[in-house]
Amino acid sequence: MGTYRIIAATGCPTGIAHTYMAQEALEEAAKKRGISIKVETHGQEGIKNTLTDEEIEAAEGVIIAADKDVNADRFIGKPVINVSVSKGIKEPDKLIDEILSGNVPKYKEDQERTQYQSGKGSQTLSFWHSIYVSLMNGVSHMLPLVVAGGVMVALSFMFGINSADPKSPEYNQFAYYLKTIGGVSMNLMVPVLCAYIAESIAKRPGLIIGFIVGMIAFMNGTGFLGGIVGGFLTGYIMVGLAHLLKGLPKQLDGLKAIFLFPVLGIFITGFAMWFLSAPMESINKGMMSFLSSVQDSSPILLGLIVGCMSAFDMGGPINKAAYVTGTALLAQGNYFFMAGVSAACISPPLATGFAVLFGGKAYSASDRSAGYVNFLLGSTHITEGAIPFAAKKPIKVIPILMLGSSIAAILTYLFKVQVPAPHGGFIVLPIVTHAFLWVFAILVGAIVSGFLMSWDQKRTVAKEQLSQQAIQQTQEKQESSEPINLDSILDINNIYSNVDAASQEEVFQKLAEIAKEKNISSDKSKVIEGFMAREKLSTTGMEQGIAIPHTELDSISKASIVILKLNQGVDWNALDGKPTNIVIAMFISKGKGKDHLRYLSDISKLLIHQEFINQLHEANSSEEIYQLFMKNIH
Repeated sequence: MGTYRIIAATGCPTGIAHTYMAQEALEEAAKKRGISIKVETHGQEGIKNTLTDEEIEAAEGVIIAADKDVNADRFIGKPVINVSVSKGIKEPDKLIDEILSGNVPKYKEDQERTQYQSGKGSQTLSFWHSIYVSLMNGVSHMLPLVVAGGVMVALSFMFGINSADPKSPEYNQFAYYLKTIGGVSMNLMVPVLCAYIAESIAKRPGLIIGFIVGMIAFMNGTGFLGGIVGGFLTGYIMVGLAHLLKGLPKQLDGLKAIFLFPVLGIFITGFAMWFLSAPMESINKGMMSFLSSVQDSSPILLGLIVGCMSAFDMGGPINKAAYVTGTALLAQGNYFFMAGVSAACISPPLATGFAVLFGGKAYSASDRSAGYVNFLLGSTHITEGAIPFAAKKPIKVIPILMLGSSIAAILTYLFKVQVPAPHGGFIVLPIVTHAFLWVFAILVGAIVSGFLMSWDQKRTVAKEQLSQQAIQQTQEKQESSEPINLDSILDINNIYSNVDAASQEEVFQKLAEIAKEKNISSDKSKVIEGFMAREKLSTTGMEQGIAIPHTELDSISKASIVILKLNQGVDWNALDGKPTNIVIAMFISKGKGKDHLRYLSDISKLLIHQEFINQLHEANSSEEIYQLFMKNIH
């Protein structure tokens, strides 16, 4: 066992791709600097590369790149940077430079390391990010239960709708086991969600009380929403208890852990959750009564109501109100209502699958993996698979999912579909009336939502890239003792309109020829290789037909910008998937990387404005393009 100059911990909500991408990025960045590092990963398979007390003590600093709880209290007294897992992937060099700068404050410097410490997190962790991390900690532990239990229950219906009922002629013992075991798994969803939200906030004491409060939420029918409320309630109450009891003598630490925390925690949070459950249950019953009253009204109105309710909280009390109403009406022989509820519940997870399919690289590898899995979950009526997507952007994603679910429910009611099963998804198609139309209705709703989600994600990614580049490069520009403006390297003789090129490769060849002709670079092949290498890292194709390729080479003698306006758009793997017809290429001398960031910052600022983009597309000559840039640079 050795020591490491830097230690780190990475983790993402699903624990699949992002966790290990951040690990690799940090390890590679440290390796380039000749710095020793050890990265602890918090993946779906558990904690790997666990950091020891000796390694923590010996390290100069700690980098936490995680969207879930990684027990930061182990690092009390050490310089700690706490950021999202995506920053660990995108900015490993910056994080390592920052931790080595000596300017990072020590985490909870005036406290001692103990498993019972809890609080807001490190100095660099915002309140809202800590809320998000806690929520995702609960969701990541809950998801395997939902997936496993939901599939087991759905499989039981293959033997018949009532095959798990010992009183039914269809009874099958294997189906009974499937449904019973799957039901146990699904029933654990709320307690586990609640417990691990609380654990993220209050560590082990929160975990223990969180399970109990989660069971209260489950028993009182408050569902997914109750688990979330109970988790945060438990976590912060336990933090408050820890603060109140911190003045007790150290000799009573054992008593606090085994007696005071559990007893007081159960008493306070248990009663609080019990009384909170009553109004939440009343709201549930009121919604069920309302739904029953509108079941004979307009199919469009009914579909809109059912769709919005089913997608609003995806497994929570509002969703369950619609679902329980449907199951109650099934018992009365009404199979019409449940058909719309099932369609509305199946649509959201399928929509996330279509979103990552349409959105491509705009989504992270982890999100793409989760989205593809949701094709399976949605097909078996497991709505909860869409929760991680909704949790990241609730204000935008939830209304989009509600729209898709409403479309699916409305079409289902218009097609007069009947579904006699309360669960199972597409597995129960053999007993669905108008099964083809039902699947069609669900797919229409899911595709509409998926398209809108992907469109929003692409816009978000594009804006974030431009914004981050502008902010970062503005800071670089302010720090530079010799400010360099874009107009200092913008030459009208390096702007070309009406350029013919059939592919990205041809564009790079033309740029290399221009660079050679204008004495920008002495080596055409190196220029082409430089541009191609940059594209392999990530596309430089932005939205609305604009690409910003750039390369930094020894063969480049002077910083230059070459602008090409193509007669015909070429495929650039752009964020919006559309062809590129305006290429703003940057040539930077080796070792002058900060310069190209400043130029990129200036260009990014211009491309934030839609009016500038429109005028750039309308410009027909080199002179017009040049004057447009010069007019807007300052």
